[in-house]
Amino acid sequence: MAEIIEAYAGTMVDNENVKQRRLVEFKDGCRYGKFGRTKAYELIAHERIRAYKMGGKTMIDLNSVDEYHASLPRVESEGKLDCRSAQRATSSHCCHDRKHR
Repeated sequence: MAEIIEAYAGTMVDNENVKQRRLVEFKDGCRYGKFGRTKAYELIAHERIRAYKMGGKTMIDLNSVDEYHASLPRVESEGKLDCRSAQRATSSHCCHDRKHR
């Protein structure tokens, strides 16, 4: 999906920084970033991703989405966990969930 969005991303020149912006429509930016509308507006408000108005459309800069993803903290493990420990740590179901019941 990201490749399709990338193919359709419009580019604009940012005269202040002399680089190209990879702009896509709002819904495509959300899909690319793997977040919903509410989260996108929150990220824009906190200046974590950049958005621009083009006519009546809100366009999201994919470069800023990539920068946001790169800024996310990495999840560190505490050594090798078995499935049950991982399940307790993440409150999710393990891949072998049926075997543990």
